[in-house]
Amino acid sequence: MSIRVLITGGTFDKEYNELTGQLFFNKTHVPEMLKLGRARLDINLETVMMMDSLDITDSDMQKLLEISINSKEDKILITHGTDKMVATAQVLGPKIKNKTIVLTGAIIPYAFGSSDGLFNLGSALAFVQSLPHGVYISMNGRYFNWDNVVKNKQTGEFEEIRH
Repeated sequence: MSIRVLITGGTFDKEYNELTGQLFFNKTHVPEMLKLGRARLDINLETVMMMDSLDITDSDMQKLLEISINSKEDKILITHGTDKMVATAQVLGPKIKNKTIVLTGAIIPYAFGSSDGLFNLGSALAFVQSLPHGVYISMNGRYFNWDNVVKNKQTGEFEEIRH
């Protein structure tokens, strides 16, 4: 059972420039995170893009949808910035029926050392292996269905939509 991991950047992969104080992208931290977490899974990594999710466009979301639909793997994990994670899940959710897709990210960059990214990556890997077909978001040890989740901008946490 192979898991395809699609990397899009987001806070997971941001670096910190000590001279300018700016965050930037260099290369993905996911391989290092998998090694640190001692992952013993058959994982197929693919860097699709390296960008802040605020910059992700509708065509970028369509590209993720096409890659997911055409993937031979039926278990897909997408690392994604948290600002537009729900929007991407809403593009994928109605179209994906025969695969399990889990989107995850981080609030604090992995490079900072105090990131939630390693925990979120591990949780998402467990969820992608155990949840039924569908599209989900995994953050802070929880998972949410693609059509029943919102990012609370006051707390920086994801939560179910209250009906």
